[in-house]
Amino acid sequence: MDFPKPVSDASLPTTSTSAATQLSAIESAKRAAAQLAVKEHFNPEALYIGIGSGSTIVYVVEAIQELKDPRIQNILFVPTGYQSRQVILKAGLKDLKFDSLPADILIDVAFDGADEIDEDLNCIKGGGACLYQEKLVATQAAKFICVADHRKLQPRLLTKWPTVPIEVEPLAVTTVISALKRLGSPAPFVREGHIQKAGPIKTDQDNFIVDAPFPILLLFADIEQAAKQGGKELKGQGEDGQWEVQALAKEIKAIEGVLSVGLFVGENGLQAKARGKIAGGQKPIAAYFGMADGSVAVRATQDDGTVVLRK
Repeated sequence: MDFPKPVSDASLPTTSTSAATQLSAIESAKRAAAQLAVKEHFNPEALYIGIGSGSTIVYVVEAIQELKDPRIQNILFVPTGYQSRQVILKAGLKDLKFDSLPADILIDVAFDGADEIDEDLNCIKGGGACLYQEKLVATQAAKFICVADHRKLQPRLLTKWPTVPIEVEPLAVTTVISALKRLGSPAPFVREGHIQKAGPIKTDQDNFIVDAPFPILLLFADIEQAAKQGGKELKGQGEDGQWEVQALAKEIKAIEGVLSVGLFVGENGLQAKARGKIAGGQKPIAAYFGMADGSVAVRATQDDGTVVLRK
């Protein structure tokens, strides 16, 4: 089975020429988002910079190169996997494996993409099968910045992206899929490679990816709003198939055989720092979206912890 693609807008052109034009517009949107994210968050005096995976990150590295600051050659760039390491090396930058980071040292900032981002900056990641290393880098970064195009900007997770990616030890695939069904996923499946006879996709850790569909994920705000309105009670614990995003991430992670869950939730790096922790956070502090009209929208955490969208 091929990995399902995000649902596209019905209004998108269908002819080959128009499709090529649309693809070009998407790539331009990614580049615009990357340039603004680098402008606002890249520090040429940083010691360590995290570089994520996926097509959007190519434009992040491109934007860093375009600064032409000689201090960039002193920075060690920490990749989230094989593909991102190749991007770093091709750009003539110095790479550093995650396990070579000095103890108790945070990455100054990590740039990465996402498959979908909600109003609270929770993310789905793992469409490129690098979610475990992406989470390692994000949680060791003082600031995690997401860069994406407008298709990834959604009010709730699983609005258009179809599944939660989960990295699973191969021996545990059958039992993990059974456990996911008990949590309410109707048809979780092992992600196959592009050539089916080659078998399932393998991660850099030699694990499988299980893709689990669920209904649209709730935020705490949805539960609180339902309580205020006095209507049907929402708990977000799987009743009627409805899950609050953090609760679902916790339940999936607790399944034996699961290495990592492609839900990036909880604290961000600034919130961890405020609590005196030497750690980053799974959630980005800001996400940059290249829009169809050429502008860049930014969803960012404010000093009071609220998240706002600026255009």
